[in-house]
Amino acid sequence: MSGSVVIVALACVLGTLAVRHICRSLYSVYMSQLGDLRGPQSPSVFYGHVNVACKAGNSTVTQQWIAQYGTNVLCRWLCRIPCLWTADPAVIRHVLCSDKYVKPLEARISAAQIIGNGILVSEGAKHRGQRSIMSPAFGSSQIRDLMHIFVHKSAELRDIWADEISKSGGCARINGMDGLQKLTLDVISLAGFGLDLKALNKSGESNEIDESFCEIFSAVPPVTLYRVLMDWFPSLDFFPDERTKKIRHARAVIRRIGVGLIREKKAAIQRELDSGNGVLDKKDLPGKDLLTLLIRANMATNLADNQRLTDEEVLSQIPTFLVAGHESTTITTAWCLFALTQNIDIQQKLREELLSVQTDSPTMDDLASLPYLDCVVRETLRLYTPVVFTLRAAAEDDVIPLSEPIIDRHGKTQREIRIAAGNRVIISILEPHHSKAIWGDDALEFRPERWDNLPEEASRIPSIWGNVLAFAAGPHSCIGYRFAIAEIKAVIFTLVREFVFELGVAAEDVTAVGMLTQRPALKSEPEVGPQLPLLVRPYMHAVSS
Repeated sequence: MSGSVVIVALACVLGTLAVRHICRSLYSVYMSQLGDLRGPQSPSVFYGHVNVACKAGNSTVTQQWIAQYGTNVLCRWLCRIPCLWTADPAVIRHVLCSDKYVKPLEARISAAQIIGNGILVSEGAKHRGQRSIMSPAFGSSQIRDLMHIFVHKSAELRDIWADEISKSGGCARINGMDGLQKLTLDVISLAGFGLDLKALNKSGESNEIDESFCEIFSAVPPVTLYRVLMDWFPSLDFFPDERTKKIRHARAVIRRIGVGLIREKKAAIQRELDSGNGVLDKKDLPGKDLLTLLIRANMATNLADNQRLTDEEVLSQIPTFLVAGHESTTITTAWCLFALTQNIDIQQKLREELLSVQTDSPTMDDLASLPYLDCVVRETLRLYTPVVFTLRAAAEDDVIPLSEPIIDRHGKTQREIRIAAGNRVIISILEPHHSKAIWGDDALEFRPERWDNLPEEASRIPSIWGNVLAFAAGPHSCIGYRFAIAEIKAVIFTLVREFVFELGVAAEDVTAVGMLTQRPALKSEPEVGPQLPLLVRPYMHAVSS
């Protein structure tokens, strides 16, 4: 038998085995016992419920699902793959805290187009390795050392808004989203990389990173077949749309700046090693910005070579820091200001507590000593959580326990859900936060005082902070939650002490937009994208008037 015949025969056998494996996998996914659950009809053969279940502002639809089917619902993912949509705290805890569930490949590929293969995208041993190296940089003592940046940049925004108020005769109409976006970009670039972008400036001038992020996040397009295919096969995207061009340009800008930053910081650390005893312990983390701390930990002489991150992996953390540290903090702070405009008594009560601090430059301990500020931040993250859902895929067959028994579509009582490898799970973050069964009849009201007497049911929500899912839970919980909380508190402290906030439009005109995150926008001006018009006055001016 000739060699070519053997090769052809071997190829046929391998091809047959591959096809057989794919068919068996697809059969397992589509014939999963998830199909026994009740749920709505799929509105699309290809898109399933993706554009319904994963879109901000669609809480009315998902609340209808809960009313009709309960907190565990059968919906359809792309290509009508059976998918579990859940707002059940027991199911959420099981999925988030188990290593049997990973971020789906399609989600990782899509996210990597924007932020690279950083800690938000990686899975398994690679994720554990990245998290182990990065965790020390996000400890309490490290965040404490960054507080002066949070406070300084908040004061810069305060002064810019004060100038606008002065020019407007005592009351200015300000787009809160614009200033907050620039503030958080400045904070993460300075605290994250030691790079002052000066996005916040009185002239209103922008820089290339600021422009790039504004382009990317100005509007999120709906999921389309073309976009899904191009995310999977980017080399085939010969005619990229405008957003794709902007993303590629933004990544190129960030990569160019990132490569330079890493080179400079590695050289500085190496000089430090050369001038000392040549030993750098992994626990020895003196430094300023997060990137320096990460590189220093990665260069530690007591770190095994197989645990070190490559330069490319370190580089991937830069857009990850920028996106995670910029977007969610902006959104949370904006919604907090919105909530305060709708509850003037709460705004004043908070202001009185903040003014009791005898300094404009609070420390981390100063902010931690303000209980009502803590309640306001927790309530904002509960009612206006920035990320409305997260997605997982079962890596193997599993049995998921339920909070309470359910009735399936055959009329049978089920106390657990059997799920097949490959099935997707959409975890609603918003609905458990809005559940009257958990929070009481006033669940949809902004009431910070609820945190002084927390409902017992709230303890069922898996969380790493504050009985809210905003920072997720389990091995993929938000590594930078301390950073985010400290920054949000510093911004609210600085602004609410100084200004009185009112909404610049009718409250009914404000809505949430986005696919993964919910950003404030106006129903009357959808083409503008995220915005929050505010009427801002000096506090003393308001008192004397």
